[in-house]
Amino acid sequence: MSKATAPMMPFDDAIATMLAQVSASESSETVPLTQALDRIAAEDIVSPIDVPGHDNSAMDGYAVKAGSAKTDDKLKVIGVAAAGHPFAKELADGECVRIMTGATIPTGADAIVIQENVTANTEAETITINKAAAVGDNIRLQGADIKLGHTVIATGERLSPVDIGLLASLGIAEVKVKRKLTVAIFSTGDELVAPGAPLESGQIYDSNRYLIHAMLQRFNADIIDLGRLPDDLGKIKDALSEAASQADAIITSGGVSVGDADHTKAALDALGDVGFWKVAMKPGKPFAFGRIGAKQADNGAWFFGLPGNPVAAAVTMDQLVQPVLIQLAGQQPTASPVFNAAADEAFKKRPGRADFQRATYWQDPQGPLKVKSAGSQSSGVLSTMKSANSFARLEQQRDSVAAGETVEVLPFSELLR
Repeated sequence: MSKATAPMMPFDDAIATMLAQVSASESSETVPLTQALDRIAAEDIVSPIDVPGHDNSAMDGYAVKAGSAKTDDKLKVIGVAAAGHPFAKELADGECVRIMTGATIPTGADAIVIQENVTANTEAETITINKAAAVGDNIRLQGADIKLGHTVIATGERLSPVDIGLLASLGIAEVKVKRKLTVAIFSTGDELVAPGAPLESGQIYDSNRYLIHAMLQRFNADIIDLGRLPDDLGKIKDALSEAASQADAIITSGGVSVGDADHTKAALDALGDVGFWKVAMKPGKPFAFGRIGAKQADNGAWFFGLPGNPVAAAVTMDQLVQPVLIQLAGQQPTASPVFNAAADEAFKKRPGRADFQRATYWQDPQGPLKVKSAGSQSSGVLSTMKSANSFARLEQQRDSVAAGETVEVLPFSELLR
């Protein structure tokens, strides 16, 4: 079948096809907590302790026996308990201990009366109860937050700053994590010029490689940047072979369309397998997926060929490549938020392709969530990605949308924000 007549794969089928082929690497390493941010847990992490490690006070006040702390009861203050400095003796009836937040509950006490609910006589070292105590008042029980042996991080979770703090609070100094993905990137095109160099007639700046590089940084991948390549089949084949020997995945920009100078797909045909190369989506139809080298070979890599237009490159990187990289990295997939919103204006569309239009959504104080176009939908106009905060996803067979109709809204992922 020729390029011109090859059918387009529906967007959802393209995702499913890629995910069915890609599996996570089993490689892992152990790193200190200071290097664990955004890494993927390679095993379940269980708590080695109870949190809190002892019954403790939730408030500043007085530790008492509830039975002898009724309204108007007078108690003798026999000591002080502070965080890290517990009171060593046992309370008797009619006694209390001044206690600070976080301090261990003294033996014999079963309630905390907050300091606002007593009248203190400092000279006599007594307090008078103004509001009766009940057993358990203002006490945080041992293990109430996390119990010994509880799984706090599951295999496949990406470690957040909160996770790092949580692990530190459990005394865990290092964690076993999945090996970072290594991703090789390059862009193709005789017309491309590096930012900072002067433009000559017919030339454009190579923006896509910088965009893809930045998105991969957000993904926390190790990046091999092979630069800009001319429209030369031999040089592209050499770059793909080099990349496949070093990387888990290869992402290119340009060269997968139907033009005579689009050599990337031809190189992929020569070096590996092409899974598919056209997706029924807009922007992003000329998207190629395949494999360089044998699937079980150490020198093989998954291949993603992104379109050359910058918005199409951004959309396919976000919507098609990101879910596959998540699975390849061994990360637990999480459902991206999708909202229904009322179109604040008409959206132009033709049936045949799923359309990811740059859009802005907001909450109408007087009504439903609303969405409107962010401006030009040309796949070469990257500036509207800056002014947008989401994609309005219009279904493949849907026609133009009238104002007031319901539209699916996909807020931009972290890779685009």
